[in-house]
Amino acid sequence: MRNLFLNGRCHLRRWRSDCTGQATVELTFIIIMLLVMMFGLIDFGRAIYERQVITNIAREGSNLAFRGVGNSPEETITNAVNAVIASASPLNINTKGYVIISAVIRNGGSFTVTSQVYKGGLSPAPSSKLRKNPGSFPSMPVTTTPQIPLANKTVYVTEVFYKFVPITPVGKLLKLAFPAQLYDVAYF
Repeated sequence: MRNLFLNGRCHLRRWRSDCTGQATVELTFIIIMLLVMMFGLIDFGRAIYERQVITNIAREGSNLAFRGVGNSPEETITNAVNAVIASASPLNINTKGYVIISAVIRNGGSFTVTSQVYKGGLSPAPSSKLRKNPGSFPSMPVTTTPQIPLANKTVYVTEVFYKFVPITPVGKLLKLAFPAQLYDVAYF
C-alpha cells in the first residue's frame, strides 16, 4: 500500500509541473489582453476629456465675446480669443489648437459675418466651418424657431479645433482610428 501511495504522489508532481506551463501561457494571453484594453481605455478617456475641455472653452469663448469689452467688435473678439486660449489648460492651443470667433448678424433673412478673429498654432490652419468659402454667407444651424437670431442682432460663434495625439500604440496595433482632429462649436 505504501508503494502505491508513493507512485500516486510522483504522478501528482508530474501533473503539477505540466499544468504550470499551461497556466503560464494562459496568464500571458490574459495579461496581454488586459494591457491592450487598459491602454485603449487610456487613449479613449483622454479623447473624451479633451473633447469636453474644447466644448467648455467654445462655450466660454462665445459667452466672453458677447459680454466682452473693447472699443471695437474686433478688439472685443480678440480679447475673447486670448482669454479662451489662456483658459484652455491643460490643452495647449498655441501649438496643437485653433480658435475662431465670428460675429454674425442677421439682416432680414440672410446672415452676414461682420468680423472674425482666429488664433492658434495648428498647422495647417483649419478654415471655419461656419463659412465654406471666404466671402460666402455663413451656414447657421437649423433651429425650430426661424426667428433665431433676431433680426439685426449679433450672434457670436466660437469654433475650436484641437489635434488629438494618442499616447499609446494600441490604435495602430489594432488598426483603430482615433479622431485626428477634435472640433466643437458654440453659438451665443
